[in-house]
Amino acid sequence: MNAPVALLSLATASPPYELTQTDAEMAARRLFRDTFPNFERMAPVFTSAGIRTRQMVRPIDWYMTPRGWPERTEAYLESATDLFVAAAGKALDEAGLTGSDIDTVVTVSSTGIATPSLEARAFDRMGFRADVARIPVFGLGCAGGVTGLGLASKLASATPGATVLLVVVEVCSLAVRTSDLDKADIVAAALFGDGAAACVLRTGEGGIANVVGSAERLWPDTLNIMGWRVDTTGFGVIFDRAIPPFAKNNMRPAMEQMLAGQKLGMGDVDRFICHPGGAKVIEALEQSLSLGQGQLDFERQVLADHGNMSAPTALFVLDRARRAGLPSLSVVTALGPGFSATTVTLKQAA
Repeated sequence: MNAPVALLSLATASPPYELTQTDAEMAARRLFRDTFPNFERMAPVFTSAGIRTRQMVRPIDWYMTPRGWPERTEAYLESATDLFVAAAGKALDEAGLTGSDIDTVVTVSSTGIATPSLEARAFDRMGFRADVARIPVFGLGCAGGVTGLGLASKLASATPGATVLLVVVEVCSLAVRTSDLDKADIVAAALFGDGAAACVLRTGEGGIANVVGSAERLWPDTLNIMGWRVDTTGFGVIFDRAIPPFAKNNMRPAMEQMLAGQKLGMGDVDRFICHPGGAKVIEALEQSLSLGQGQLDFERQVLADHGNMSAPTALFVLDRARRAGLPSLSVVTALGPGFSATTVTLKQAA
């Protein structure tokens, strides 16, 4: 990255329907016990997931009825656009800007298909200029928030003075299925929630922090670890049980390589800000990065309060970390489909 990029603001947004984990387990039992005979053997995942509450775009009864592509897509277009406007509006307010000040919009979302894309659907409500550059990004999954932040930073650096808005929206709950289930569907029902995050970036110093680097790592022959399968119902989750051990065994060497490209070592990082994919993933990251049990406290808090929202989740963690006060050097990181890892390096604002 040629010049530091200021992270001017960061905001999060959640949908209106809150579900406790106890109620989620009860609903899952009603929904799955007849279509997934081994549900009771899987049910402890609701207790071990580390989640107390999560937010969803529809009331729980909506998910109890079988839904196909048209209904799921209609719900996605409405709710994802609303979440886009809510998160982006708060980020603009914090930065003291309006939609007309934005030169480029990067929209990250992998839980629905929208053509025209979400920023176009939000165009009138946000007051974007007619010449705003639009960059919709699909397929990054849980890594999308961090990768999107790195991409938005590069775009800001490439055009000094331009103001870039990043909006990350995921509506994971719409992938809940009532038939053709496997174990990954039960785990997903125990983990995933909905949410959005947004931030504003521009070249220069100041703001919340300065983005001074980013990196990505893609492992070969890992396509089946995480992603979507697509059928007549919609998206179905691919979520391999090997994710925590894979993270434990592979994250440290990948992190060392990504940091080395920025002339940094593990000892230079004051705080790793991680995507909390689940309680076991958090533990695996603490072990792999030699952080010590319990050090990823903000990660556990976000997981407990919101569940795994996929791409926005790491930005929810970053928001808590910045409110507590960021140290001199932080690295925001996430694992995602590919199988991949991504990082953004933040320096404390002067």
